[in-house]
Formats: sequence, structure tokens, C-alpha cells
Amino acid sequence: MKKPVQYLFYMLALGVITTSCAKQPATRTTADTLPVTAPAPTQDTSGSARTAAPAASVAGRGEADSKKPATAKFVPPSESAIPKNEFGESVLLGKKIFMNTQQYAKRYVGNGLNCANCHLDNGRKTDSAPIWAAYVLYPAYRAKTGQIDTIQSRIQGCFMYSMNGTAPAFDSKEMTALVTYHYWLASGAPTRVKMTGQGFLQLPKPAKSPDLARGEDVFKNNCVICHGANGEGTKAASGEYAFPPLWGKDSFNWGAGMHRIDTAAGFIKVNMPYGRFGTLSDQEAWDVALFMNSHERPGDPRFKDSLEATRDKNHDENCLYGRTPGQLAALLEKKAAKKAEADKAKARESDDKASKERTTPLWDGYSPATAH
Repeated sequence: MKKPVQYLFYMLALGVITTSCAKQPATRTTADTLPVTAPAPTQDTSGSARTAAPAASVAGRGEADSKKPATAKFVPPSESAIPKNEFGESVLLGKKIFMNTQQYAKRYVGNGLNCANCHLDNGRKTDSAPIWAAYVLYPAYRAKTGQIDTIQSRIQGCFMYSMNGTAPAFDSKEMTALVTYHYWLASGAPTRVKMTGQGFLQLPKPAKSPDLARGEDVFKNNCVICHGANGEGTKAASGEYAFPPLWGKDSFNWGAGMHRIDTAAGFIKVNMPYGRFGTLSDQEAWDVALFMNSHERPGDPRFKDSLEATRDKNHDENCLYGRTPGQLAALLEKKAAKKAEADKAKARESDDKASKERTTPLWDGYSPATAH
């Protein structure tokens, strides 16, 4: 009698175990259960590093998202979020230097400009070379220097060329503050991503070649009120410039990025005339950029041997350094023809490769690559 009872007990226990297992939820291989890559640290308002919420970089989905241009518009933190501690003090000093370089970094400046003259809204404005978009792209190789530049060496270049001055040392208080300000404005931004609004707008090639006479008319009708009849700028009661000089001894030198016609045209199209942004046509932006950059300004610090030698080494670009507008037009036409020929050659090479792939015979159902 004992054996039947024991047998019945074992059967009941086995049934309970089987039922419990059957009711366990099945493991789902969805985005909720797949591993997520560790997010990059961002800056919180206390100045210490924190971990951001995981991005949509789930394994098997969006693996290469960090290499793609950002689709969402980045918004830097508001100034009210600057922390009230030592880190925040450095951020504020960097902002002061950026806004009023003449006062807070005068020993490194050789003209009448401030950082904020080109990087509008204290380095925040899109298509005005916002510094939050620049910070995340460095270190990077630059053809201008022929080396890997850090954000520090990039800032040094701004002082040498745009400010026509001298480069602050990497460990100077001014450099530390400026880098801290860059870093803070880029809080939460993805690294190694060219974000929307980075740099200056790249205008398409104009319908007509830029013209000095047309550019002078645009200048007289739109720019004189702020920048003066001779591009000399307008000074405030303090003696500092309320509106910066566009050429002459107090403007950027021939090594600054703004001396390039295409760079200046992109900046002008989006950001000028002040208070009437975007009212100029593309053609007017090109014409007035040519006119502005046809005037004399401080020399290129890279000058060596002769104007022609310096031009050939450092100015194979859309600029009037050591050349007339006519010579520039001829140079650009030559470069365009060379590029078109290179594009044709590349297309022919691609077509030839595709043709060979289509005509390659198969042996026994295998391609030559797998047959070997």
C-alpha cells in the first residue's frame, strides 16, 4: 500500500514543477534585453562628470550612429545653469574672455576684435562657428597646420590669425578658462560628429562670378551704418569697438579663415546685416564678401621669402592673397575643371569595375573568389 501512495506523491510533485516552469515568462531578445553601449560622460551643473541616459545604440541596431551627422538640433545649456563653484568660475571667466577679449586677454590680442565678433551670441549661434560644435571635433588633423590639432592649438590659431596676436600657452589661465567654456557649452553633445549648424554656411557657387562693383553697392546699402564707410568699424564711448572693423590694421589678418571669400560669404549670408539676418541674396553675399576681402589688412604670420611664395604654400584657396579678382576667378575655374576631370575618371573606374564583375564567368556554380 505504501508504494502506490509514494508513487502518487512523486507524480503530483512533478506536475507542480512542470506547471511552474511553463508559467515562467519567455526570454525575449528585444531592444529591452540586449546590451547597451556605455554612454559618454557629460557635464552636470555641479561641474562633475555624470553618465548620460543611454542613447539608442543597442547592439545590432544603430551601431555606427556615432559616425553619422546628428539629426537633432543641439541646444547648449543655459547660462543660468553655470554651477556656483570653482568649475563655474572658470566657465564664467572663459565667457568673459570670449565676450571681451580686449579686456580679459589683451596681452594676446593685436587688433580691435573680440572672439564674439565672429562667433555670435557668445559662441552659441548656429552657422556662426559655434564653439560647442567645434569642441567635439577635436583632436583632428587640419591641412592648414599639417598636424593633429587639439582644441587648445585650435584656439591658439584663432589668436594668431583672427586676433592678429600671439598664442596663449596651453597652461595659461586664459587658455584654461576658454577650454572650460568650450567644454561646458558642449555638455551632452556627441563627440566626433559634425552637428547641424557647425562652422559657417557653405553657400553654393554663385550664378555670376563675384564682382567688386556690385559688392561695393551692397556694402554701401547695408553695411556702412555699422562698419563705417571705409570698413573701419564703429567705436563706443569706451574706445572699444561696438561694431568691428572689416579691414585695416585693427581687423583680422591674411591668415584668418574669414579672409577666404567663400567663408566670409557664408557668414554674411546667415548673420548679416546685423538685425536683418538672411535678407541678402546668395549673390549679394558673395559680392560683398569679395569687396570686403579686397582691402588691405595685417599680414599673414606665415609669411616667408615673398608674397608669391607664401601664397603658393598657404593660399591655394578662394582668396585674394597675392592675386587679383581676375586671377582668382581663373584659379577657381582651373580647380573646378580639375575636379570635374577627377570625378569623370572616378566614374569611369567605377563603371569598369562593375562591368568586369558582370562579365566574370562562374565555375561549377562558384565565384573565382570562393573557388580558390
